[in-house]
Amino acid sequence: MRGLGIGLIGTGYMGKCHALAWNNVASVFGDVARPRLVALAEVNAELAAKKAAEFGFETATGNWRDLLANPEIDVISVTTPNAFHPEMAIAALDAGKHVWCEKPMAPAYADAVRMKDAAARSGRTAVMGYNYIQNPMIRHIRRLIDEGAIGTVNHVRVEMDEDFMADPFVPFYWKSEAASGYGALDDFAVHPLSLLFTLFGHVGTVVADLVKPYAERPLKEGGNRAVENHDVASVLMTLEGGISAVLMANRSAWGRKGRIALQIFGSAGTILFDQERMNEFQIYEAGGRAEEQGFRTVLAAPHHPPYDRFIPAPGHGLGFNDLKVIECRELIAAIGGDKAHVIDFEDGLRIEQSVHAMARSFAERRWVAV
Repeated sequence: MRGLGIGLIGTGYMGKCHALAWNNVASVFGDVARPRLVALAEVNAELAAKKAAEFGFETATGNWRDLLANPEIDVISVTTPNAFHPEMAIAALDAGKHVWCEKPMAPAYADAVRMKDAAARSGRTAVMGYNYIQNPMIRHIRRLIDEGAIGTVNHVRVEMDEDFMADPFVPFYWKSEAASGYGALDDFAVHPLSLLFTLFGHVGTVVADLVKPYAERPLKEGGNRAVENHDVASVLMTLEGGISAVLMANRSAWGRKGRIALQIFGSAGTILFDQERMNEFQIYEAGGRAEEQGFRTVLAAPHHPPYDRFIPAPGHGLGFNDLKVIECRELIAAIGGDKAHVIDFEDGLRIEQSVHAMARSFAERRWVAV
């Protein structure tokens, strides 16, 4: 069977992550044909050639549109800054390519709708880059919830914190531009929203508050520029089934590096998870002798698939890039028409709807239905 032909747009943080996934998916899973890394596009030909050599792509170009007309490319990974996602994803779909697009879909809701419509019109597979949902621990937590291990879930708290915007002297760049979106909500909080969707379904109603820790940031050439979006978001929500929830996101939280902390409270117990310790979770199950009750820690192991595809020994742990390899395998399954654990553009749009409802709630200072 011929492996999929791959085109990659962008070679930054997530571009390299996609390249590693395409390079490793066949070796890790062993049940798919090895993808062929056909072409890579960057902002100029020199950088594209350098990264193509590093990542293992056959050809390189300084014009991303060259990938659209290449008949050897089946799938295009879009890993550029947020504002470029709509144009690139829609053009790829219209050219008959499958699309793997990093989050969020688009800063503007109308563009996200256009992306969803383009996917439906094309008949091609289009999925979002929400790799945290691929964690074997998250999959097992979903299984425990479905089995009633902690009874009926009645309240969820989720926090996402990192400190890449914590320093007030970090120069102004695109993540602080209004053109990139709302900031903490769509550049950031969409990840915990993807976990909430995976575990409980979509958001129903929201009331949100947004904060700018720093009103302006320095420019590299001198002077300052006003920050145009918000680095902190606090949201009260209701989820499907009437579950109450709290979402807190902070891109300027000193000391936090990759925290997505989930607390799931049920009528018969509690589950705790933190992405900074992504190979474990804690569970408290009510009942039994009171003096022996307490949280127990579950470590990732081969009986939490697809952990077993990477490591035969328990407790050794997976990493962030491994989640992207799992996501890549799920994308290949979706392209093949098989059942796949992905967030496609239709469900991705529902997450975007939640984000825009939160922004509207903040602007209008009221509860808003999604």
